[in-house]
Amino acid sequence: MASRPAKTDRLERMNRQNTQLVGMIRSGLNLITQAISIHDQDLKLVHANRPFQTMFQIPDALMQIGTDFHDTLQYVTRQGEYGLVDDVDAFVEDKIALARQFKPHYFERTRANGTSISIDGSPLEEGGWITVYTDITEIKRKDDRIRSRAQSLSDELLERSATLAETNRELTATVRALEVAKQDLQASRERLDLINRMTPAHIAHVDAGGFYTHSNGRLPRILPDTDFDIIGEHMGHILGEQIWAHVAPRLERVLKGEEDVTEFRDEHSGTYVRLAMSPDFSAPDVVDGAYILSTDVTEEVTARNALTYARRRELATQLTSAMAHDFSNLLTIIMGEQAQLDSIETLDPKAREISDTIKSAAKRGADLVGRLNSVSPQMTLDQTAVKLSAFFQMFEPLARAALPDSVAFDLINDVPDDTLVFDAGFAQDALLNLVINAGEACAATGSVTVFANKTSGGQFELRVEDDGPGFQDDALENAINPFFSTKGQKVGRGLGLTSAYDFAKTSGGRLTYGNRPTAGAHVTFRIPYLVPSLHENGLVLLVDDDDAVRGTVRTYLRKQGHDVIEAASADEAAQLMAVDGLSLIVTDLDIGGTGTGLDVAAASPPDVPLLVITGLPETDPLRKEAASKHMVLAKPFDQDALKRTLESITK
Repeated sequence: MASRPAKTDRLERMNRQNTQLVGMIRSGLNLITQAISIHDQDLKLVHANRPFQTMFQIPDALMQIGTDFHDTLQYVTRQGEYGLVDDVDAFVEDKIALARQFKPHYFERTRANGTSISIDGSPLEEGGWITVYTDITEIKRKDDRIRSRAQSLSDELLERSATLAETNRELTATVRALEVAKQDLQASRERLDLINRMTPAHIAHVDAGGFYTHSNGRLPRILPDTDFDIIGEHMGHILGEQIWAHVAPRLERVLKGEEDVTEFRDEHSGTYVRLAMSPDFSAPDVVDGAYILSTDVTEEVTARNALTYARRRELATQLTSAMAHDFSNLLTIIMGEQAQLDSIETLDPKAREISDTIKSAAKRGADLVGRLNSVSPQMTLDQTAVKLSAFFQMFEPLARAALPDSVAFDLINDVPDDTLVFDAGFAQDALLNLVINAGEACAATGSVTVFANKTSGGQFELRVEDDGPGFQDDALENAINPFFSTKGQKVGRGLGLTSAYDFAKTSGGRLTYGNRPTAGAHVTFRIPYLVPSLHENGLVLLVDDDDAVRGTVRTYLRKQGHDVIEAASADEAAQLMAVDGLSLIVTDLDIGGTGTGLDVAAASPPDVPLLVITGLPETDPLRKEAASKHMVLAKPFDQDALKRTLESITK
């Protein structure tokens, strides 16, 4: 069994420790004889201890976190806490208006039941307040008795005064203890808030209606299109229709007392999210909401899918290779025997017809062997400079011929450059496969469109759209798996999207597919946008103080057809820049001596492209400065990486 990630274990351990700490603080507050209540800046209950509930006879429903102060005040007023009140609503609103001022206050009052209490309120730094209620009935009674008997009992007055002074001292000590408890509570809350904000996941709580009551503000890090301020908002509104349709039935189960963990993909950002939900029990069989933990698992899912795909491809390759080998041997025998039949001049017409049928079937078998052999675990690229106008001019008639006459075809090329670097043959095969699949999806009538453009992120995008019925659920799950097909009894290898996926991944890009908002489906390639260098096979000035590194890079450049001259310092490089035919400069950034790669760049001719190579980290100030002005390639790199980088440099 695979072990759980250490990061997940640490997070759960921290959450358990925080829960234990909060529980200890609450237990400590319950042991204090004074009644205590804490409300936030929105007048929502954060915590109230047991003496508070007992003193004012508060029902359990009004002791829950998040209870509105208005509801509590209205309840105790109607219960007669303030005596006979003619207009309860107006009385409560006046009290609420005073509470919203968040000013320190202390006063004493006699309750309707004859007891006396003192109220000491202190505002909290981030908003809200903490209030301490102390029963001073006995102190008041003693004070009254002393005043009534002051003339005749002077000695007793002194004694009572001493007792009262002692009581006051005890009360002062209690208040000091409460102040310490308040400070500890504030520090604990600040620690919890900091931990929440620093946790690389979204931690939240929703009530039984699905409305957020707490969030650590990290949801936009998980789902980029969401808001920071989501308190009071419904989950469905925040997550969007597509995600909510997946989450809603699971939340319903959680609100019935079950835990749930699920994963989903955000179509807009491409992010994979793991959502863990646990019920919030206020009583053994009562669920008041749910605790939610959302984490970005895109890298994990991508790696898992890639591994699964690679294993399936390897299995498919092994299977088809064995089949193709055996089938080739059989076809060789069949075709040999058929050739022997053809050589018989006296063969009667019926037998010759049978011979021709055998020959036709053998050729079809040979074509099938070729298709089986095309399924390989690794594909290689033949990337060359391709004129898009010529590429599409050749592709368009092929696509139209592959579609039924009743299906319309259109090709829209919005790429700003006419020449890009990619594998034209591989791209044509992948595109043609997709066009054929799209045409078959359209059935009798419909349309297929190929779009080519440069994305805002600087990628070469090829997109095939149709207005057919779109992907079914099983196709969305398995479309790129080898040999998966939805064509039933129709001829189909199930390799159309597989070959398209191979093209995208092998080209260093990605493939996405799904259903369009209106009707039909889309399949999209996005591969690196590579413009061929204007200075191929030219003279390159290579600057590096390390002989071994310079020798390696020199070999790479010469294998790419460049002539190379070399310098070991900025001074040597400056002397060589006047050489005729110089078409490119490749310089190390940290070349020692009295200069750097930036000095080489400053002295270089303005019309000569320059590439900086470096082993310095991205945080190094020198590398940051170089990256702001020039193309930078990090060491170590191989020949292909150098070639791709040089191809992307234009004049």
